[in-house]
Amino acid sequence: MSAPATTTPPPPVRGWRLERVSKPSIAAQILVPIASIVAALVVGGAIMLFAGENPLSVYREMFDGAFGSNYRRSETLVKMIPLLLTGLGVAVAFRMQLWNIGAEGQFYFGAVFATWVALYGFADSGAWIVIPAMMVGGMLGGALWGGIPGVLRGYLGVNETITSLMLNYVAILFASWLVHGPWRNPDGFGFPGTEIFAAATYLPTWGTTRVHLGLVFGLVAAVILSFVLQRTRWGYEISIAGNSERVAKYAGMATGRNMVIVMLVSGGLAGLAGMSELAGIGHSLQRELSPGYGYTAIIVAWLGRLNPFGIILVAFLLAGLLVGGEQIQLSLGLPSAVAPMLQGIILFFLLGGDLLTLYRIVRVSATGAAS
Repeated sequence: MSAPATTTPPPPVRGWRLERVSKPSIAAQILVPIASIVAALVVGGAIMLFAGENPLSVYREMFDGAFGSNYRRSETLVKMIPLLLTGLGVAVAFRMQLWNIGAEGQFYFGAVFATWVALYGFADSGAWIVIPAMMVGGMLGGALWGGIPGVLRGYLGVNETITSLMLNYVAILFASWLVHGPWRNPDGFGFPGTEIFAAATYLPTWGTTRVHLGLVFGLVAAVILSFVLQRTRWGYEISIAGNSERVAKYAGMATGRNMVIVMLVSGGLAGLAGMSELAGIGHSLQRELSPGYGYTAIIVAWLGRLNPFGIILVAFLLAGLLVGGEQIQLSLGLPSAVAPMLQGIILFFLLGGDLLTLYRIVRVSATGAAS
């Protein structure tokens, strides 16, 4: 009779691994983001130094260009409005772990719907009618474009990251076709764009600045979202589904329906941003209405920690970064890409900082136990 076969024990485990922290410390939540931003500015400064520029002079010029006078501060507020509204929209979706990368397309589709209202739907109406109608049109357009990936994700399981991203190009090209074709201004000397809207469609502004009523839209939306997400059952269900879709389904929550509603709200806010930019600044649909607000909204939402009030602050600061970037382009002759470069570096370091806040590095002993 042969001896029973012996099994070789697995080799001892040695090394390092990441372990999630059950509750990050308050000090880490405060100090790590600050250190991340400082590190990002240092790296950005090193790149400028390599390009032959004095980083301190560039940063000083950017700050002065964004906040150095009443006019410059007002222009920062103007840039803040679309960033705030689109950032809020993206944050709602991200709360449920829905990666809505389509805020740019939803911005444009909201602008298209608002343009139809201004030029054809309520062209002869007064401001008290046409402006609310444009708001409804803008939100409907954005909601429609956000709802498509929401339905595909909620009921068919299609990845919303891909669909929302691809729909950006459809919306932008559709708007471009309109301003080059059927909606093109016949008196525009061949330039693509619609007719200038009637004065009744213009959003009221503050004093002699270009700061318009869209800022109130954004602030009110932030307050409402904060209440809904933190104080209502629907907000609670979104939070649960964002942490674990399986848990939400096990608890009997309608996750598919909530996904659609979340994407409708997300797209509606981005569409309202498009309407605000039209009625407050552009006063006509143009081919390059947005310089990328919908994409920058992703950075706004993440830096704001998906908190509506945090997003207000981040939208203001990033708007200052954009306005300051335009200033150094004029005063120092630097390329306009400096501001987006800094945005990307700051986001990279903050995401890395999140890793240090939410996880810790532990040493695995020879027995496989963490120490």
